[in-house]
Amino acid sequence: MRIALRCAVWVVCVGFAVSAGVAQARHAAGGKSILEKIEWTWAAQPDAVDAALPNVLLVGDSITRGYYPEVAKLLAGRANCYLFATSAASGDPRLDAQVRDYFRMMPLHFAVIHFNNGMHGWKYTEAEYAEGLPGLVETLRTNGRGAKLVWATTTPVHASDAGGATNARIDVRNADALAVMKRFRVQVDDQHGLMLGHDDLHNGNVHYTPAGYEVQAEQAVKVIEGLLPGR
Repeated sequence: MRIALRCAVWVVCVGFAVSAGVAQARHAAGGKSILEKIEWTWAAQPDAVDAALPNVLLVGDSITRGYYPEVAKLLAGRANCYLFATSAASGDPRLDAQVRDYFRMMPLHFAVIHFNNGMHGWKYTEAEYAEGLPGLVETLRTNGRGAKLVWATTTPVHASDAGGATNARIDVRNADALAVMKRFRVQVDDQHGLMLGHDDLHNGNVHYTPAGYEVQAEQAVKVIEGLLPGR
């Protein structure tokens, strides 16, 4: 079955244009908003929405964006599937602001919100990453109108990057995040544990092949399905 999705993307190249929202976030954080070379947000939604079905939202980064189409395909006929992806990560005050903006743009009731923004923000410390998570959970809970939350663990990289993502740092971030999710009683989708066994499905250092994203989507859907109304 072909799933038609509508997408919108916003890209900011540092050195050319920075939105007022980015400037405000930097001010609000006391100068702690650290920009990457390219900043972006991406939203997708079904072309045809069935009002009789529950709504599901995936919030994440380019990893989430990679498996979202397959999730939407697998949930077809059971849920309307939406995506909000961004290069902002936990620890960056822009993430919370962007998520709030998304909910203003899409004032829907979501039955389930599946989220992870762990593959960006490597110039933030692990402590700063962990400190940003409670606020993100609260924003999703408040604006999600009673949605059940699922946090996905951050996936491993094929090879560590000394200036960015390393598996050692990912392990620390996942452990810190798991403690936060336990405290807030958020269900966990262990995408990290899943993809440890599929290093051969990496496409480059961080992303995955289409087959890899299918593996991720299948597990995400199993978790999401168990939280849909009537299950």
